[in-house]
Amino acid sequence: MMETLSSETGLAPQFSPHAALPPEEQARAYHYALVSRLFFAPPDRSLAEHLGAAETAAGNAALGRARQLLRQACQAADLEGVRSEYEELFIGTGKSPVALYTSYYAASRSPDRHLLSLRQRLVELGVARPDEVVETEDHISGVCDVMRWLIESRQEIGEQREFFERFLAPAGGPLCDAIVGAPASNFYRAVAGFAAAFFRVEQAAFGMEP
Repeated sequence: MMETLSSETGLAPQFSPHAALPPEEQARAYHYALVSRLFFAPPDRSLAEHLGAAETAAGNAALGRARQLLRQACQAADLEGVRSEYEELFIGTGKSPVALYTSYYAASRSPDRHLLSLRQRLVELGVARPDEVVETEDHISGVCDVMRWLIESRQEIGEQREFFERFLAPAGGPLCDAIVGAPASNFYRAVAGFAAAFFRVEQAAFGMEP
């Protein structure tokens, strides 16, 4: 059974399924939770040690290689340096070098319209952003967290595919490419590689669904 990461984005509600999810669905939910957590904040020591010790599971070869690179990055990570890297990449002074908001990539000409569409879909799903959460709903962590929730709450695969294709697929690849290409990227180059590989696996799997 995959280890469950607690959601820290505050967007999608926590959900404990009444019956155990199939292993492949547990793995999908875990990967979304992990990507969400790593983009929400730099890893703490516990998470870095967990990822540095975790064995690479059998499955998609490209995802396995990306997970191995992430494992190595966690083993070598200086956590203070990773925190500084996170702040330099995603917070910065003034405009950050890399935006973590999907609207920036999915609809660069009309990001407000994309965000409004996302908010409307979240209302339809019964998901709301708490007042204490600073980030807007299109933060990559929040979007991934909703995907986790869709899986854990056993939403129809068509609902999952529709949300993924509208709100994550157009932005996930470009966002990860921006991180990989950023001069300040080191640890987060491995995170972006892992996230991009996982998004590609999801895209291919959804493409095979009737």
